[in-house]
Amino acid sequence: MVFVRPGELRGAEWTEFNLDAAEWSIPGVRMKSGQPHIVPLSTQAMSIFRDLQPFSGHGKFVFPTPRNKNAPVSNMAFNAALKALGYSGKEITAHGFRATARTLLDEVLGFKIELIEHQLAHAVRDPLSRAYNRTTHLSERRKMMQAWADYLDDLRNKKISAG
Repeated sequence: MVFVRPGELRGAEWTEFNLDAAEWSIPGVRMKSGQPHIVPLSTQAMSIFRDLQPFSGHGKFVFPTPRNKNAPVSNMAFNAALKALGYSGKEITAHGFRATARTLLDEVLGFKIELIEHQLAHAVRDPLSRAYNRTTHLSERRKMMQAWADYLDDLRNKKISAG
């Protein structure tokens, strides 16, 4: 639902979240690009994080290990969870949700590629664009993240089909 990289999700710390502002601020040190990244949170994502607080909100990590509340889950935890649900690594991986989101946001929901790429925290390849484009498009990304969460709800509730 937030389509960050699995490592960014597994290392999520409660101090990075501002649930009143519906934002997750990932520090640059935890990002592949080295740049800080703001993830606007949909109402559905907010609900999930609030539901997680009683279980892990007293510790550092949103997803701590079962044995050590001061350490994040392993880098294989999310793929192991998918496997436990019956999916093989050939069908889907935790990282694969990012590609799925990119494709469907473009082809089905009609969002601009530039906006999607910004939300995915992909580096701008063109040096000139990188030098001059300092926009965050936070308002548009917030709308996109809510539309994405609503789309996932509609799929789950069978209001629409994936095909």
